[in-house]
Amino acid sequence: MRPLVVMGVSGSGKSTVGAAIAQRFRVPFEDADDLHPSANIAKMSRGESLDDHDRYPWLELVGEWLAVHEDGGVMSCSALKRKYRDQIRGIAPTTRFLLLEGTRDVIAARQAARPGHFMPSSLLTSQFATLEPLAPDEDGFVLDVDQSVDAIVQGYVDLVNRADS
Repeated sequence: MRPLVVMGVSGSGKSTVGAAIAQRFRVPFEDADDLHPSANIAKMSRGESLDDHDRYPWLELVGEWLAVHEDGGVMSCSALKRKYRDQIRGIAPTTRFLLLEGTRDVIAARQAARPGHFMPSSLLTSQFATLEPLAPDEDGFVLDVDQSVDAIVQGYVDLVNRADS
């Protein structure tokens, strides 16, 4: 398995799906949220969006983790813009992306079910505004989040099997 970034807006299920895919493939899992410096977490907790200056060193850490796990590892990371994904690929070029996509209503409901997370629901609008879907030349897949975690994982497995055969 190549390194995988499970990406999407806050509340899309990146961590849950990423951990389930890692378990299915028996590879390490890391949540990019855990790599944020305390200043980034404080900023988001105040309801302020991160800017590219805030994200750059964080994305470097994400890419470095993926590069170390080039034989298989799963990272949950928003990776909302193409340039963020390009930064990650610059460090870990074989990384594949899985975009978890859903309607604003579905994502808002999922986000509301996560009490205590540092990302306030008020930032969901900015996340949707920032999201640049995977381009045709990017190595990745898109799956709808409005289904069970098991169905999403199986959908990913099916897509990978087709792409790699």
